[in-house]
Amino acid sequence: MQLRKLGHSDLEITPIGFGAWAIGGGGWAFAWGPQDDHDSITTIHEALDLGINWIDTAPVYGLGHSESVVGKAIKELPKKPLIFTKCARVWDDHRQIGKCLKKESIRRECEASLKRLGVETIDLYQIHWPEPVEDIDEGWETMVRLKEEGKVRWIGVSNFSAAQMGQISRVGPITSLQPPYSIVRRDIEPDILPYCQTNNIGVLVYSPMQSGLLTGAWNRGRLDSLPADDWRREKNRHFQEPLFTRNLRLVEVLDEIGKPHKKSPGEVAISWTLRHPAVTAAIVGARKPGQLKDLIGASQWRLSEPEIGLIEKFLRENPE
Repeated sequence: MQLRKLGHSDLEITPIGFGAWAIGGGGWAFAWGPQDDHDSITTIHEALDLGINWIDTAPVYGLGHSESVVGKAIKELPKKPLIFTKCARVWDDHRQIGKCLKKESIRRECEASLKRLGVETIDLYQIHWPEPVEDIDEGWETMVRLKEEGKVRWIGVSNFSAAQMGQISRVGPITSLQPPYSIVRRDIEPDILPYCQTNNIGVLVYSPMQSGLLTGAWNRGRLDSLPADDWRREKNRHFQEPLFTRNLRLVEVLDEIGKPHKKSPGEVAISWTLRHPAVTAAIVGARKPGQLKDLIGASQWRLSEPEIGLIEKFLRENPE
């Protein structure tokens, strides 16, 4: 699989990375419902067998569980993938999630992540959210120190605005940004993507299939049967009406575009994000063996201008 350089780093990554949000399992604020750990580990191994060379996780995914599962999955591998994780989300004994960018907290989080993942160094360490806003300078200064100490190889941010990246870049260079980006969520196009291009900041987009909605596997029945703790049921507006029905119609367009190429709607959606010159790679989640085989083709295949035009036409005619 073709490799791409991530920003100014020496990291050479595949255009698709494995996203470990959903494998955190249930029982926390942004869960995707119950998850079988054996399925998760098998799916991670399948991702690596397909050529994917990096995994993106975070401590808050399952409140430590996702990182632990990733650690188990890579423990005995002769060649380990690149591991990307995050900081700035903490939780208490009651599983209530808090926001913290204080130096001591980030250092504790880093040590805990290293232990759960079973690695000596984190390849890319990212501030998960720029919150609290008043502490982002302290948080980034701590990240710079961790890199200097060798705890992490490279440092990036997630969900930051262009202005916030400009603010912290005075302290130290930013390797990467991880923003949400999909056909139906394009707010990073006017300012954030151009800023990253200008400043050689790699872009790892998350939710390129809008939390699975653009895969072609959804209907009203599946939505109604979501587990009570699946965050998409109430916290993701694209799964609410009238957007849900509009998005299912968009999937029909993606299906028609993909059919002549033997590509799934999900592959069309991922390829659409990778078309942008500022985007280095897309984070693609999977929960069961076999799911990635219907998505991996997006790593190499690109949409034509007329095909992109068909998507744009649908969006113009069917605005939010």
